[in-house]
This record gives sequence, C-alpha cells and structure tokens, in this order.
Amino acid sequence: MHLSTVALGDTRSFTPSFLDYIQKKESLTRFYHRFPLVENFKDQIDEKSTSFPQTNRDVLVSVLNGQYKNLIMTDVVKRNISRLSDKNTFTVTTGHQLNIFTGPLYFIYKIVTVINACKKLKSIYPGKHFIPVYWMASEDHDFAEISYFRLSGKKYTWATDQLGAVGRFNPKSLESLLNEIPGETSPFKQAYTKHDTLSDAVRYYVNELFGEEGVVVVDADHRELKKELRHVMTEDIFKNTSKKLVEEKNAELTTLGYHPQVFARDINFFYLDHQLRSRLEKEGERFQVVDTDISFSLDEIAKIIESEPEKLSPNVILRPLYQEIILPNLAYVGGPSEVTYWLQLKGVFDHFHIPFPILMPRNFALVIDAPLQRKFAKTGLEINDLFEEKNSLFKSWVLKNTHHNLALSEEMKNASRLFDEIRQRAIKIDSTLGPLVGAEEKRTSKSLEKIEHKLLKAEKRNHADKLRQIEVVKDALFPGGGLQERTDNFLNFYQQDPQFIQKLIRHFDPFNFSFHVLTY
Repeated sequence: MHLSTVALGDTRSFTPSFLDYIQKKESLTRFYHRFPLVENFKDQIDEKSTSFPQTNRDVLVSVLNGQYKNLIMTDVVKRNISRLSDKNTFTVTTGHQLNIFTGPLYFIYKIVTVINACKKLKSIYPGKHFIPVYWMASEDHDFAEISYFRLSGKKYTWATDQLGAVGRFNPKSLESLLNEIPGETSPFKQAYTKHDTLSDAVRYYVNELFGEEGVVVVDADHRELKKELRHVMTEDIFKNTSKKLVEEKNAELTTLGYHPQVFARDINFFYLDHQLRSRLEKEGERFQVVDTDISFSLDEIAKIIESEPEKLSPNVILRPLYQEIILPNLAYVGGPSEVTYWLQLKGVFDHFHIPFPILMPRNFALVIDAPLQRKFAKTGLEINDLFEEKNSLFKSWVLKNTHHNLALSEEMKNASRLFDEIRQRAIKIDSTLGPLVGAEEKRTSKSLEKIEHKLLKAEKRNHADKLRQIEVVKDALFPGGGLQERTDNFLNFYQQDPQFIQKLIRHFDPFNFSFHVLTY
C-alpha cells in the first residue's frame, strides 16, 4: 500500500470554518483552548491532572469492568481499563453512532486516529499512559441514521419497529440481513446474534476489530456515570444556563461570518426510558416530556436527578461536557462538522470549570484498490484531479489532451475590441446608437460561447472511450459524487485484505491534517 497526501483545501470537500480551524486562523483561537500539536499536550496533561478527581477514575473503572464482564478481553484492553485508575493515565476519545456493520468508512478512520494519537503521545511522554477510547452514542434515538450501510454498491437496511435509545435495541432481528451479505462477516454474526442489546453487540465487534490495539469502549448510558452529571442537570433544567452560554458563542461566530451548526434549548436534556427518548420542556409549573402524556413537577424532576439520573439524557450541547466530566480525556477526535460545532461550546466548559479538550480532526482518506488503480493509471490523471467535479474533470482532461485549439478566448477579446471601435464611431454619428452596438456585442459574445461549447462537446465525443474510463474510476471512488469514506463500508476492503486495518494504522498520521490517499 502506497501513501500520498492532498491538501484538504484542494479536495473541495470541507467547509471554510473547518479549513480555517486547521489553518489556525487567528479569529477562531478564542473558541478553543489548545491547537492539536503534540507539544501542546504537555499543558493539557497538567491541567487535566489537577482537575480530574480520583473518585471519577474509580467509578469509570468499576463501570467498565461491569460492561466488559461477559466479553473476552485482550490483555492490552484489560490492562488499559485497570490503568484508568492511575493518575498518570489519560484518554484520547472519539465518538460515533452505532451504525450497523460500522456504517461508513470514516468510523474506522476515527478509531485508527485515536489509536495512533495515543502511540505518538506515548513516544513523546513516556511517563504517562494514553488510552484510545470509543464513546458509543448509545442514547441517540435517530434510528434512520444507523439503520443501513453500503457494500459493493448495494444498500443493506435493518427494519425494526423498536423505539427509543438505539443502544438498548435488541439486534437479533439483524440475523436475516446477515444472510444477505456476501463474504466474511463473522465478527458481526457473533455480535448481533449473541447479544441482547445493540450496545453490547457494538462493544463486541469493536473489541474484535481493535482489541489488540487496546481500544476501550465506553457506554455512558449508566446510572453511576450519570450521577457525576447531576449538578449540570440541575443548573440546565432549572436555570437554563447552557442556552445563554451557547448563544453568546453563536453570536460571536456569526459576526465572524460562520454559521453555527447546533442550537441550545432552554432544557438540553431528553427524558430516557424504555423505548422512549423525548425532549423535556417546561410548560407552566410542570416539565413535559414532548409527544407524551408524561409530565413532572419541580420536586419530581429534582428527585429524578438525585435518584434516577440515568433517566435524563444530554443532547448534542451537553453530551461533550458529560464526556469530559467522566473521562480523564485530553483530546476529542472528530470529523469536520464535529470539530466546528465543538467551537460553539467553549463557554459551557468554562462555566462548569471543565478543561476544554484539544480538538483533533480525524484522518481523512481515499482507498484505491489494485484493479481500480490499474484503470486509474491508464487515464493519465493526477490524484488531485480526482477531486474535481465530474464535468469539470472531463473538460480539463479534454483541454489537456486535445490536438485542437478549442478555446475562443482570443477571438472574444478581438471581438470586444472591434465592438469598442464601432461603438465609438457610432456614438459620434448618433449618441443613441451606443446601446444598439452594446446589444449586438452581447449577442456576438453569446454566439462565440455557444460555438466554444459545441467545439468542446464534439471533442469529448472524439475521446468518448477515454472519458468513460475516467468516469468508471470517478464513480467508483466518489460514489454518488461524494467522498468514498462517507458512503462505502470498510468490508469493501477488509474482506479482500484482512490486514486492512493494520495498514491504516501503519500509514495514517494523526497529526498530519491532509487527505490521505492509499493505493494498493
């Protein structure tokens, strides 16, 4: 496997706000704490060390041991969980939804990034321990987003009528889908048929795929962990503090020309129960669970916070804070939209005196297998060319490879000069003739553009075979016109190459914020 890189800006695939972040634009620095450079982790370690209590470590280890009790742990995972009780141990975390069969490729890329970040940090700070963590979005209730994946161009979808937090779903109805999927899927067969919840199933297959690298899976849907969030629940539900803090940052970002991605509510918690995760809203003197007949008095909500905090689930505004409260975490690894929405949350972290983690972009990648690479080599294209929009790619290829001059730009300039002369002569005779000459110039310009378009179209027909080859490569690597990593599943490569994940680990650099192109 060969590695090359493309600047993220050259891929035409990322928002200005994300590109400004990785380019360390000065105006954004007040929205985060430390930029993701290896040397900046020293101060992050010191800050987290003094702010993360031993009691939180003890609770975390106890919960994790319970969650892993029915799983055969690798020695390194067992050691990593134990080490979390040590004050010199820290985590680097990524989070993601519980997509079936891992969902799009970037799920794998996220975890590889945290693995490699921990390895790099260990080499620089040998006296500390760094644990790669995958945070399961087990409380999320958007089933539609996790219900499908694509393999070899085909979409596979899980149909179930279960409701509520997806981590609590029973995955055994996935067995019929398993029978439709070609190739080796044994980690998933064991995951989905031998476990009673989707959370347990996902923990199993992540352990199968990444256990030797020491990845620890955290399911925060747990009473003991939620207890550590009770002070945030109280302040958000009764004082609506978070909304004001987020709105202040949103206003600042808007003034700078950025568009906020998430918006706070008065109450940023859901009510969570069996087959139910629904927003909590204040209506008069009661707290209503939206779209249900369930409501609570102020005293009843206070009692839930105290005795049953697991029944309250943070939304996108407070989930990041929850993560940093229960983990000795130094950095969060996320995609472009995640990194940019975290910038809206700095005020919330400051208010609750929780260190804001270093925001690390995950690795981005395009994988070209051997058959496709052979086709790509015949096109004469460069890697950067692949990121062009298809019609633009065809045009640029034809213009580079034609033996004819298809451009009429010089003729258009000459025509413009000629009409300028005619206009000056006409105005001297009759000033009202100026607009007539201008209209004729415009008509001539459009005619020349039409001829130029026809010349290009004709030349494209002359190169139809080559353009079809280019189209095959482009469509395979950019399914639906989007990035491969956002559509294709890792089984496209893993089934042919069981060392696929290890090769990603070997080639990805978590501190290189470029687009990685991996070619077999």
